[in-house]
Amino acid sequence: MLKMENRLKNKENRKAIRSRFANFLSTKCFYILASILFSLSANAQCAMCRAALGGDSNVKKAEAVNNGIVYLMVIPYLLVAVIGVLIYRMYQSKKKKTDH
Repeated sequence: MLKMENRLKNKENRKAIRSRFANFLSTKCFYILASILFSLSANAQCAMCRAALGGDSNVKKAEAVNNGIVYLMVIPYLLVAVIGVLIYRMYQSKKKKTDH
């Protein structure tokens, strides 16, 4: 009787470990895919910047404007990511407290 209970507990433990591992893999795959998609080079200009910097003589200035636009675009995404990580950690700590 005791062996049967131990087998059931072991089976439940293995199922829990498998589900945690599957969740970990799916989360990891999501982060890898997101990092690949967001690491692609992004050069953007508004219509006014393009008109002001158009032509062959302003190539360096146009690249500088593009880099500035990308730099300014990164800051909001970075802030959202940091806030997301903080919220995730908060929920994980609450989950650990309720589990124990």
